[in-house]
Amino acid sequence: MAAMPKPSDSKTGGKATVLLGSQWGDEGKGKLADVLSGQMDVCARCAGGNNAGHTIVADVNGVKTKFDFHLLPSGLVNPRCAGFIGSGVVVHVPSFFAELDTIQKKGLNCDGRLFISDRAHLVFDFHQVVDGLKEVELGGSSIGTTKKGIGPAYSSKASRSGLRVHHLYDPELFASKFRKLVEGRFKRYGHFEYDTEGEIARYRAFAERLRPHIVDGVTFIHTALAQNRKVLVEGANALFLDIDFGTYPFVTSSSTSIGGVLTGLGIPHTAIGDVIGVMKAYTTRVGMGPFPTELHEEVGHHLQEVGAEYGVTTGRRRRCGWLDLVMMRYSCLINGYSSLNLTKLDVLDQLKELKICVGYVVDGKELPSFPADLEVLAKVEVQYKTLPGWQQDISKATTWEELPENCRNYVEFIEQFLGVKIEWIGVGPAQSKYVLFDFASCDSASSGRNHPENSQMPPQHRDLVVDRSRSEFSPGPAEPFRLSSLVRIAVSLPSNYRHMVPVESPVSSVHPGDRVSDSFRLVTRKAATCGCHCDYNQKDRPRPLS
Repeated sequence: MAAMPKPSDSKTGGKATVLLGSQWGDEGKGKLADVLSGQMDVCARCAGGNNAGHTIVADVNGVKTKFDFHLLPSGLVNPRCAGFIGSGVVVHVPSFFAELDTIQKKGLNCDGRLFISDRAHLVFDFHQVVDGLKEVELGGSSIGTTKKGIGPAYSSKASRSGLRVHHLYDPELFASKFRKLVEGRFKRYGHFEYDTEGEIARYRAFAERLRPHIVDGVTFIHTALAQNRKVLVEGANALFLDIDFGTYPFVTSSSTSIGGVLTGLGIPHTAIGDVIGVMKAYTTRVGMGPFPTELHEEVGHHLQEVGAEYGVTTGRRRRCGWLDLVMMRYSCLINGYSSLNLTKLDVLDQLKELKICVGYVVDGKELPSFPADLEVLAKVEVQYKTLPGWQQDISKATTWEELPENCRNYVEFIEQFLGVKIEWIGVGPAQSKYVLFDFASCDSASSGRNHPENSQMPPQHRDLVVDRSRSEFSPGPAEPFRLSSLVRIAVSLPSNYRHMVPVESPVSSVHPGDRVSDSFRLVTRKAATCGCHCDYNQKDRPRPLS
C-alpha cells in the first residue's frame, strides 16, 4: 500500500472539481460527468449507494453504447479515468459485481482502474428487505424510497453496528457481527425469511473477488491530489434529498450537499476547486412530499413525455413542474456553486409561455427562504414570473448567439436572480448537445455573451464587501436584504477586467433600497472599465436581480 501523502494545499496539491445535483435529483449529472471525465484522472463517488442512476451513451470501439450507472462512478466511460467509491458510500457487493459485469460485457474494460475505500459500509440483502417492511409500516406516510436498503444501511452505520469493507477480511469477526446484525432486525421486524449462514458463506467468496479493488481510501484520494491528478467528484442524488438540508423526511439517508464531499472522501475544504451545480430548466421529483410548482395537467404531461421523465433506477414516473428559483437560491447558498449546468432546456421548445417561481407567500407574507417545515411548504402560494417561450428547435445550437432571443432571456433571468453564471446549457440528449460559455475571454474581437457590452457584467462578478461597523441590513419582503447606510463596495471582476475596483460610496450614490442578493452581491451604478484594450466603459448599467 502506498505511503500516506502529505496533506494537499492550495500551493502544491491538486483541487477536486465537484459536480452536485441542485434540485431533487435526476438533473442530468451523468451527462456532464461524462463530458468532464474525458479530462479527468479520477472520478469519485462520495455518498449514497446504488439508489443513484445515470444513463450515458458512449462510443465503445466505434459503436454507440448505452450504460446505466447506479453504484459505479460514471466517469469509467473514459478508458483512462479511474473510478473510486469513497468511504461515505454504502456498497451492496452483489450489485457492484452485477453492474461491473454488465458494463464490461458491453466492451468497457475496468481492469485495474476501479477502487473501493476500505472504510465504506456494506449494504446487505436483509437491509433491502427491511427497507420494504419500513415502507409498508409507514403506510400512507411512506417516504417512497428505492427499496435498495440504503436507509437501513445508514441506520446500521449511525447506530455503530454496521459492517465495513475491511471487516470482510476478518472472517470470524465478520460472521459474528453479521449474525448479531440480522438478529437485531428479526427482533424489530419479526422473523422474515433470510438465510443468515448462506449469506456469510457468500460474502466469503465475494471478499476474494473484491480484494483487488480495495484501497485505503484516504491514502488513495490524497495521493491523487498530492500528485496533481485531476479529480472529479460525482455527487449522487441532490441537495433537496440531503438528510439535513433537504425536504425531510422525504430525503435520502446521506449528506448529498458539499459537506458530504468532505466527509465522504476524507478531504479538507482546501482540496475543493470548482463546484458545479446541475439544474434542470424545469423541476422534477419522485416519491412523496410537497412540490410547490407541480403541474398536473397538459404542461406537466408534456414535460414528462418530451423530457422522458422516468427514473433510471426505479422506472418510476417523475412529477414535473415549473422551474423553482426559491429552491435554487437556497441550493446556491448551501453548496456555493461556482457555476451551473442548465439541462434539458430543449424540453421547453414547444411551450408558448414559461413560468418561473420567484417567491413563496404564506398568509399574505413572502417567506425569506425555503422553509424547513413541510406543512408550511405544502400551503405556499407561488409567485411566478412569466416569460414568452421561443417555440423553435434549439437542438442544433452550439453557441450562445444561435439560441433564440427569448431562450437567452430565460437563461439570463435565471443567472440574474441567482447571481451564479450558467456555464453549460443542455440542448439535447446527446453528449455533444451542449452550449458552452467561456467567461474568461474578452477582447476587441469578442462578440455576444462574452463581451461586457452584451453581458453587462454578470452579477456574480460584483461582490459586495460589507463594513459591518458602518452598515446594517434589514430583511425586506421581496428581497432578503436592503442596503441601508454607508458601505464599502469592491467590484470583483474577471481576470481580463481590472483585478479589483474598490469604490467608496456614500448614501448619496448608493441609495437605500438598492437591491442586494442573498450572497450580498450588489447591482452597482458605479462605472467599471474593461481591461482588454477594447476601450469599453460601462456606466449606469444596473442589472436587476428579478
